[in-house]
Amino acid sequence: MNFVIVGGDAAGLSAASRAKRKMAELNVTVLEKTGDVSYSACGMPYNIADPKRDIEDLVVRRAEVFREKQGINLLTGHCVDRIDVGEQTVSGRVHGGNEFQVAYDRLLIATGASAVMPDLPGFDLPGVFALKSLAEGRAIKQFISTHPVKKVVIIGMGYIAFEMCESLRALGFAVDMVKPRAAVLPWLEPSMAEIVQKEVTEKGAALYPGCPVERVERSEGCLHTICGDKTLVADMVLVAVGIHPNSGFAEKAGIQTGVGGAIAVDRNLETSVENVYAAGDCADAYHVVTGEKTWIPLALRANRAGWAVADNVCGGSVALDGVAGTAVFRVFDLEVAKTGLNSGEAATAGFDPAAVTIQTRSRAHAHPGNSAIHVHLVGDKATGRLLGAQMVGKDGCAHRINAAAVALHNRMTVEQFAQCDLAYAPPFGPTWDPLLTAANQLVKRL
Repeated sequence: MNFVIVGGDAAGLSAASRAKRKMAELNVTVLEKTGDVSYSACGMPYNIADPKRDIEDLVVRRAEVFREKQGINLLTGHCVDRIDVGEQTVSGRVHGGNEFQVAYDRLLIATGASAVMPDLPGFDLPGVFALKSLAEGRAIKQFISTHPVKKVVIIGMGYIAFEMCESLRALGFAVDMVKPRAAVLPWLEPSMAEIVQKEVTEKGAALYPGCPVERVERSEGCLHTICGDKTLVADMVLVAVGIHPNSGFAEKAGIQTGVGGAIAVDRNLETSVENVYAAGDCADAYHVVTGEKTWIPLALRANRAGWAVADNVCGGSVALDGVAGTAVFRVFDLEVAKTGLNSGEAATAGFDPAAVTIQTRSRAHAHPGNSAIHVHLVGDKATGRLLGAQMVGKDGCAHRINAAAVALHNRMTVEQFAQCDLAYAPPFGPTWDPLLTAANQLVKRL
């Protein structure tokens, strides 16, 4: 059987490796359009912050390892642009111009996502970058090392934007951040978003929310980001306004797409076309709280989905429960974490939400390193069910959020969650864990 995979990163190579382990006689071919495979994209901001580190350190496993040790036919520089679902073939061009065609019995589309670049004047100028692929990270690092960069404008205020703000400030660069919407981190509880905004400005970056960008111009050796009557001048511009799924060629083949333009899959990762699967950032998922389709592209889902596809191709029947949207990022000294729904999302999904926000301590009150931690919980008045959690603080958010994520996956009520036996020791938290304190307060409002 020929198992063909389009895309050579998290989902694609997780599927390829697992399939060969489970069924050594399986013919596995991976078609990757770039020369980069199996790398840690999430580590790029931190790598860029350290001039001594090589960007290639982020490569987890090199192409020759997949070829020589695992027997996977990994073909880099192969750009697939067409799927013939009737003939069960994929075709495209090799880097350099030669055409190719590969037949499949089972096909996995794992093409990931690409950074959104606004269709505005000047976004193709030298010195304007996005950051999603390793090639983009490589280009940014090379530019910084070969140009006298002193100031950077970041367009956007999401995860990557704030991580890169920290990294660029660590390099000694001045940073201006700008976005068209007025709210900083609009998904975050407003009082907690203000804490993030204060942290960023205190660390020397300037924030300009509510300023639509019109164009980028080059003048007198600098890049001018024009935002109405405001002009931000810098040596480099980083665009971090989001990503979009690489699903266009699948849609042209008649494969159904859904939320956010991502490829629609069922819980077994099967698409609307027989023998074709999709996984990773190009595919949608079910949300464990709402039960509805969502598109939340995150690394763990990509790897897990790749495994599930491999199991199903090899004769299994693996169905994935879904995602809760659990995520965390660091911005300077703060940890910002979330899982599940905020109040607005809960109301849109048909719940009757109640919420509570508390401030408590990250460790026992007299223990060194103790700092403020803010917790926001959302529950449903009708059922008492826990719907979501958010946390902001300098200590204890990143891993603590996982307890709330487990509660969401198990459809726990707030009252049940408040009764969980969470660990206590002074270096790690107070007797009443911050999540339990918040849950006890939320119970009173349901």
